[in-house]
Amino acid sequence: MNVWAIDKDIPLKLLLIEWVHRFGENSLRLNLAEAHFQAIELMAVDEAELRAYVYTFAQNAQRYGIDLKYPITAHNIIGGHENLSLEQTLTILETHFS
Repeated sequence: MNVWAIDKDIPLKLLLIEWVHRFGENSLRLNLAEAHFQAIELMAVDEAELRAYVYTFAQNAQRYGIDLKYPITAHNIIGGHENLSLEQTLTILETHFS
């Protein structure tokens, strides 16, 4: 996937590039149906219900918000992570998808 060809906010593209650099191109799937310019939905390769919705809208500049989604609906965390740095976001995503 060519990250720069995706019609998304630059900070989201930078997040994806850094993820691929650290963990490999096929370590996550991107839900291409997510239409919001300032949001992406990432999915585990082997378990599509394990997801993370990452967004830049309503955040400070160069900051991210994350909603974590689990296969068990009762454990989903909505809006639990706001105004995170790139490094904090990557750490949360790594923990969530490992």
